[in-house]
Amino acid sequence: MTRSLVIAPQWIGDAVMAEPLLAALARRGEALSVAALPWVAPAFRAMPQVADVIELPFAHGRLDWAARRRVAASLRGRFDAAYVLPNSIKSALLPWLAGVPVRTGYHGEGRWLLLNRRLASPAEERPPMVAFYGALAGRDFDPGARPRLQLDDAVLQAALAKAGLGRGAFWAFAPGAEYGPAKRWPVAHYAALARALHAADGAVVALLGSPGEASLCEAIAAAAPGACRVIAGKTSLLEAMALIAAARGLASNDSGLMHVAAGFGVPQVAVFGSTSPLHTPPLNPNARVLWLKDELGLDCMPCFERTCRFGHYRCLTEVAPERVLASLRDAVAAQSENLPA
Repeated sequence: MTRSLVIAPQWIGDAVMAEPLLAALARRGEALSVAALPWVAPAFRAMPQVADVIELPFAHGRLDWAARRRVAASLRGRFDAAYVLPNSIKSALLPWLAGVPVRTGYHGEGRWLLLNRRLASPAEERPPMVAFYGALAGRDFDPGARPRLQLDDAVLQAALAKAGLGRGAFWAFAPGAEYGPAKRWPVAHYAALARALHAADGAVVALLGSPGEASLCEAIAAAAPGACRVIAGKTSLLEAMALIAAARGLASNDSGLMHVAAGFGVPQVAVFGSTSPLHTPPLNPNARVLWLKDELGLDCMPCFERTCRFGHYRCLTEVAPERVLASLRDAVAAQSENLPA
């Protein structure tokens, strides 16, 4: 059996979109260990084909040469092959320093020495990410594959108990996006959607996100009195993933938690603004995407900017809460249709 080391991407959405690659490698008999930064490691613990997750002690944006050498020394002789998912030089250093015999990845930032099985970088500037990662498996990759996540029931129950929520008795929102405001549907729109969902049958809306997004969630809750529970900053990533898996459905921006919901097959609506669903769509039969490029006729979409250069954010503000509500209800209806007989 081939012992393989996977160097993980550094963002949660990219981590989830790497799952079809790992599934392809596992199907052909490779035993997988994933080396990941701590803030994305929980995503790989929700992938049953991953035998081991190695948390890396590296600081974001730093070379950390001494730490990389120490980790590489601990990995030497343990692996037959490595797959380097990020395109940076730093990400390719670890398997090279560890002496892994076969090191696969995209050519990236001039990594001729570090990789010995290189794929040409795609001509497309922003290719679909699942296919981008999946190509590293060669002909064994299923182009129709989508990410699939799985958590033990005990993990779900513990997260629900901590949050004081019941399975299937609440909605979840992920209103943040670290990239910037050009990816964030407005607070007033999220609040209007929360009020409508809560008015229907009293179900609470759990507002999820990082500690840095807690104030954003507090603003939504203040504009929707009694409808919301702010959980942002009060959970680990694994607990937030469990709450999404147990929710009735999720409304979100284009974000990492959007991809988490897709991995669990949760009914969801994803609002896209400055970014494109052609690049990072939620691959989920129960997903509905709202992206108004053609409808609005805005030539600037997608701009991939953090802020709107024109200051109007029409790509987001013109996605009405009523439209998201209708799409979310449609996604929930689709879930029952997609359940196995």
